[in-house]
Amino acid sequence: MPLSYHQIDAFTQQPFSGNPAIVYRLEQWLDDELMQRIAAEHNLAETAFLVREDEAWHIRWFTPLSEVPLCGHATLAAAKTLFDLYGEPGPVLRFTCLSGVLQVSREGELLELDFPVRPTVPVSSDLRERAQEALGLPLQEVLALADADGEVQELMLVLDSEVALRELKPKLPALAALPGLGVVVTAAGRQYDFVSRYFAPAIGIDEDPVTGSTHCMLVPYWAQCLGRDTLHAAQCSARGGELFCRLEGERVKIAGHARHVASGRLLI
Repeated sequence: MPLSYHQIDAFTQQPFSGNPAIVYRLEQWLDDELMQRIAAEHNLAETAFLVREDEAWHIRWFTPLSEVPLCGHATLAAAKTLFDLYGEPGPVLRFTCLSGVLQVSREGELLELDFPVRPTVPVSSDLRERAQEALGLPLQEVLALADADGEVQELMLVLDSEVALRELKPKLPALAALPGLGVVVTAAGRQYDFVSRYFAPAIGIDEDPVTGSTHCMLVPYWAQCLGRDTLHAAQCSARGGELFCRLEGERVKIAGHARHVASGRLLI
């Protein structure tokens, strides 16, 4: 059974930069185990699977090791695929997922994600110490995204400078032992309003090139710090990526470019 797929580099205008994602547009769902094995075969940070359901696209994202509840760059990649390669009409695409309803709209040359704010809260002193040990640097703040039961879903660590962020070499086994899916590390920027890096070794991603979903935590934080709602951000991975962000109430708008770099067929 051949399955067509497309590779999109998200949050960049250039090939071989930004964050690559694989996109499958399916007629019906595959078994969960098979989708997980396909994601492991591609071995990128995320592989997205789409099925049309009524007026929206149901989207699911898999890392090489597990399914995740929200992913920005692979949603941007999915929208690029549907708009440019499958000719989806109209200026807006609607997606449903584990995190609710998402939208992606065309904004000139940019594609803009409409995601929910993900508020953060301070962590315990013990968790702060563990996070600081994992990074090997002093931290200005340690915040967490928690679920309704108080379980940590993501951690956000704030450093005092962009230089420290760029030179950071965290202890990945110690990061993997922290609660949650991953750790976003951030600092005020020099050329940009703020910069970040994201590490998720516990789910098979030592460092993610560009992470749209973490900006649902980062944008509210930096909007409050800087006193404005429109922000220009960059992720300082080796591939790098650029994000144009805006806080609108309980929603975060995250815009970027995307580049189609490959298409193929998986033979199974």
